[in-house]
Amino acid sequence: MKKSYSPNRNIAAEIIITIIMTAFALTMIVPFLWMISASMKKGVDVIKLPIEWIPKYFFPDNYLKVWNIGDLAIRNYHFALAYFNSLKIAFINLTASVLTSAAAGYAFAKIKFRGRNAVFLLYLATMMIPSQVTLIPKFTIFATLGLVGTHWPMILPGLVTITGTFLMRQYFLQIPDELRESAYIDGANEFIIWFRIMIPVAKASMASLALIVFLWNWNNYLEALVFLPNWRLHTITVSLRNFIDEAVTEYNMIMAASASALLPVFIVFLAGQKFFIKGIVAGAVKG
Repeated sequence: MKKSYSPNRNIAAEIIITIIMTAFALTMIVPFLWMISASMKKGVDVIKLPIEWIPKYFFPDNYLKVWNIGDLAIRNYHFALAYFNSLKIAFINLTASVLTSAAAGYAFAKIKFRGRNAVFLLYLATMMIPSQVTLIPKFTIFATLGLVGTHWPMILPGLVTITGTFLMRQYFLQIPDELRESAYIDGANEFIIWFRIMIPVAKASMASLALIVFLWNWNNYLEALVFLPNWRLHTITVSLRNFIDEAVTEYNMIMAASASALLPVFIVFLAGQKFFIKGIVAGAVKG
């Protein structure tokens, strides 16, 4: 006997799912809201219960002290310099890795050469090696080259990303070969085809990859801690960690510093969110 269709049952299921997803989303956003709220309060008001989510006053002194602005600055925590260092490393690696990933992904997807699949599998096999395992060999190599204590150990390994190459290859596999063949007939070489035809088509995947690479580099803490002993070279992650160790129980100051560190991440994500899901999904359709 066939079950009768019940629209009310489907509506009830959708409501329940919506409630569950809303509750789950709130658990993710509540810590962020508390951080923003605490960063705008005086220290004595941060630990008050019940929590006053919207402060009755705005206390900008926390941010002024963190950024060493004006007469309220007690100590220079070098946040501006750490910001500059993180942005420099992130944007250099972002630009280089997106271009190299697009070039390598195009080569693996469209150019036929002997051993292509074997080389690509070998390339992917390196993804199984945790980055922590390669940390000591990398330190030894860069120390031998005299690069420890500079930003080069943070930049050089990030110029090429295996994950980025994989994502771009998957995207280029979806592009019909007829597009490339017609360009050949018109007299275009491989570089022209890649630069003038493939790159414009792959803008969404490249934008999503750029967002991922930026987040990787901005949040990189372990390598920055190992390779950058000088405070003048510190990135925002190391500088924030040092600030937290010194501030200890000044939660309003810690939250102001944390909110400042998260600002570029939100700006980049909001600017590129429309490309993120589109690019990732597009690159995961064909294997």
